[in-house]
Amino acid sequence: MAAQEYQAPESVGRLQQRALLIGGVALLLSIMGAVRSPGNFYQSYLVSFLLVLGLSVGSLGLVMLQHLVSGHWGIVIRRPLEAATRTLPLLAIAFLPIALFGMQHLYAGHGDEKGWLNAPPTGEGALSSFQKSYLTRNGFYVRAVIYFAVWLVLMFVFNILSKQQDDNREDRALRLRFKMLAGPGIILYVFAMSFAAIDWVMSISPHWASTIYGFLFVAGQLISSMSLMIAVVVLLARTEPFAGVLQKRHLHDLGKLLLAFVMLWAYFDFSQLLIIWSGNQPEEISFYLTRLYGGWGVVAVIVLVFHFFAPFFLLLSQDVKRNAKVLPKIAMWLIFMRLVDLFWMTRPEFTSRAMPTWLDIVLPLGLGGLWLGFFAFNLKQCPLLPLGDPKLAEAIEHHEH
Repeated sequence: MAAQEYQAPESVGRLQQRALLIGGVALLLSIMGAVRSPGNFYQSYLVSFLLVLGLSVGSLGLVMLQHLVSGHWGIVIRRPLEAATRTLPLLAIAFLPIALFGMQHLYAGHGDEKGWLNAPPTGEGALSSFQKSYLTRNGFYVRAVIYFAVWLVLMFVFNILSKQQDDNREDRALRLRFKMLAGPGIILYVFAMSFAAIDWVMSISPHWASTIYGFLFVAGQLISSMSLMIAVVVLLARTEPFAGVLQKRHLHDLGKLLLAFVMLWAYFDFSQLLIIWSGNQPEEISFYLTRLYGGWGVVAVIVLVFHFFAPFFLLLSQDVKRNAKVLPKIAMWLIFMRLVDLFWMTRPEFTSRAMPTWLDIVLPLGLGGLWLGFFAFNLKQCPLLPLGDPKLAEAIEHHEH
């Protein structure tokens, strides 16, 4: 197999141009929001940032998972996954507005509630001794650097090894190195993302805590990145050279994994609710009291029905999982529902009004457009298949049933 035979089609270049155009225009519009209402801007920016971050680091997790289990499902999506991981430098830059300008609007509190950034030293609203040492501006910066360093190092390692595999197809030591690094890499990814979720989202309400909170983000990122991969490979399969590669059995495998991740996310979410609700501690139950009643209760029902029940029952069908027209639509819908879920998890800390602002529409288009454009650019840099993988021929062999 020659590398030039598996280069990205022209449609990827068109996608890149359109995505960058939409993203650039949307971000320019959002600057007006930053000037007129910086609080609303950074609240929307955080949600949008978390969504695109999930596409990148979730793809990193899937790359390592594929190397660990050596599944055929991962071979057809490995290069798109690697392209998604190479957007992490863009995400590191996108985090700077939050770190440099947004902290005062996100972590200083709202109304009568004091955030950790300006918590009183004693009395009502004061932080514990551990929180005072952990939730500091310098600590926030240092830990953010560590999180991105972990993700970027893992990204560089697995991308470099993948290119080396294309050049040294018979190197068995290289195949073993993938497996040896993938296990610890997954653990590092999960730990870094869990602590990042605590720092960037859970600390908005410093007096509330959940030990399962970080896993909610990890499971959600696996949903969004797998959904993106399904949409991308179906798009690529409309033209050569990928048209002869993607088969119904590949879609079936990807659909089963997407169903598994949806169930994993629902398990974590329900476990958190069950434990907190049954404990009924005033400082813990406040999280759900604000989110399960009134307007936010309506959003919670929407998330429950359209993020779990509808995808769950649809993906139970083998015919749906093997349908190249229906499965990508479910996948794209799940990415949208990830945005709604992130909105539901973060925004009630700032307002009781369960209605999105215009920035909640423009900023996801802005960051999402730039991310998609950069992803399309990365996708054009390497062959669409890992040509050095010893299981490639077996993975794309035609044997439909």
